[in-house]
Amino acid sequence: MISTHPQTTSELLAKARALTSMSVGELARLWQVPIPADLHKSKGWMGQLLELVLGTTSGNKPQPDFAELGIELKTIPITPLGRPLESTFICSAPLTQTLGLTWRNSPVYQKLKKILWVPIITAPKTQILSERTVGTAMLWEPSEEEEQLLQADWEELMEMITLGQIAQITAHHGTYLQLRPKAAHARALCKAIGEDGEPISTLPRGFYLRAQFTQQILQHDKRR
Repeated sequence: MISTHPQTTSELLAKARALTSMSVGELARLWQVPIPADLHKSKGWMGQLLELVLGTTSGNKPQPDFAELGIELKTIPITPLGRPLESTFICSAPLTQTLGLTWRNSPVYQKLKKILWVPIITAPKTQILSERTVGTAMLWEPSEEEEQLLQADWEELMEMITLGQIAQITAHHGTYLQLRPKAAHARALCKAIGEDGEPISTLPRGFYLRAQFTQQILQHDKRR
């Protein structure tokens, strides 16, 4: 099947909600996409499938998936009771050339300012991938309070990166937003700033939303 690019937010949401209760196997067959045997070795496959189905436009550019609409697409694995099974990757973190970077011009903000969440229901977590089903999609924008907390997390983490404290950052830093290593293997190193301002090599890092925060988002949508 060929997927067209949605022209409006309402068209995108309707298109995503039309997938509700469809299995991953059905979607993969319709769009002729091979199903991997193990998601651990094919990270990002689920998101790529939904990008194909919904017709994203950004490719690999550092902008929202639906660039014209300013909307990022995020799939999120959940239990039948709506509990997220893992944290959600947002984007890679800049470890050098951070001068002049602000919250509002950061890639994190661009990705977080409006998200189309597509839940993928699995029970139990070991369920066969093809049998998992698509939940009801929802559009989300951070409230003023949520944005303030996300911004505070981002500023704390970016300050530590800029001051050469990358090695001191753990997954415990940040209320909603955390910084974690993101690399295929331990040899995939990149450049960062050391404590004395010297260039060092380290693992790439990524910004992630904590599962407790995404659960709040999903629960809030159910109450509306």
